[in-house]
Amino acid sequence: MISRFHFPGRLPDAGEVELPEALAHHALRVLRLRDGEQMVLFDGEGGEVDARLTVRGKTGFAQLGERRTLDRESPLPVVLVQALASGDKMDWVVQKAVELGVAAIQPVQAERSVLRLSGERADKRITHWQQVAVSACEQSGRNRIPQVHPLRPLVQWLASARGERGYVLAPGGGTGFGGEARPEGAVHVLIGPEGGWTEAELAACDAAGFRRVTLGPRVFRTETAGLAALAVLQAQWGDF
Repeated sequence: MISRFHFPGRLPDAGEVELPEALAHHALRVLRLRDGEQMVLFDGEGGEVDARLTVRGKTGFAQLGERRTLDRESPLPVVLVQALASGDKMDWVVQKAVELGVAAIQPVQAERSVLRLSGERADKRITHWQQVAVSACEQSGRNRIPQVHPLRPLVQWLASARGERGYVLAPGGGTGFGGEARPEGAVHVLIGPEGGWTEAELAACDAAGFRRVTLGPRVFRTETAGLAALAVLQAQWGDF
């Protein structure tokens, strides 16, 4: 299988480019690609290029083929609004959501979130999750990188999202996705933390116009719920 790499910045149409240090390290030291091996570079804006690796000393270069535009994005743009989860659960959610075709991820701080982030710690985690999204695009063949938005308190985000189309997962407190009309534009899916939403948070979601939905009689973990919802939406209105 030919390795794919995200190249920061727009790729030229032809010629040779020096690989950025982080990309070269991953290709040469981690994957141990050798001089002359084929690779694919993509710029995150829809374009990708077949390339051949050239190694000179400790520096890697790419001999570029013809640039092509390949759209592998879902026709249904879904924004996953994920309450912070503890441990490495957020890494898992970001990675798998990107594989499932999510358009963007909005982390929110909920009342029952075990993980608490603010300031520099929050900024570092967003940067880390954005890189997780990049790696998931490299693996899954996507040429556009979903944005992981800055962390916001749930209530603050809801205030800015009034009028948006969306759903809030509330086990036992709603109906399924069946019977819903195909949405126009982006769809937002709100997923609670390990301890679930509080009644005040659900009321705030109601007031913002988000409909309560459930995924059947079983209660999913926070790291499972959003991915299951994405799969349902992709099967119903996306490209599954």
